[in-house]
Amino acid sequence: MLTLLQTDPYEGVDAMSGAAAAGLGMGTMIFGLLIYIFYGYCMYKIFQKAGREDAWAAFVPVYNIIVLLDIVKKPIWWIILFLIPFVNLFASWVVNDRLAKAFGKETPVYTILLFFFGFIFVPVLAFSNDKYDSNRIPNDQ
Repeated sequence: MLTLLQTDPYEGVDAMSGAAAAGLGMGTMIFGLLIYIFYGYCMYKIFQKAGREDAWAAFVPVYNIIVLLDIVKKPIWWIILFLIPFVNLFASWVVNDRLAKAFGKETPVYTILLFFFGFIFVPVLAFSNDKYDSNRIPNDQ
């Protein structure tokens, strides 16, 4: 008669999968941090082009949106709009449109590209030779 040994086929897997998950988590965190630093640097360049002395604000969450609202001539209370679901899409659209216009991109196509593909077109805006001109933005505060 055969006796089956009662062994756990998954013995030792918990430690291995835990280590793999920790490594994956660290890699994801480092990648996210690099993306944040790159995007912050792009916004830093845009803030510099806009003549802001507090361009360092590009790296400070929430305050960078307040500075961006000032650059595109929108009131600070618009920060509340970014906290409301679906309304934040409208607010983001308006800010992107006004930012594009400030840099001479009058076509709605650039606004669409900036809105949907900001991860590509924010760096393009930051590193292009386009000049910021606040007179291109309508003053409707």
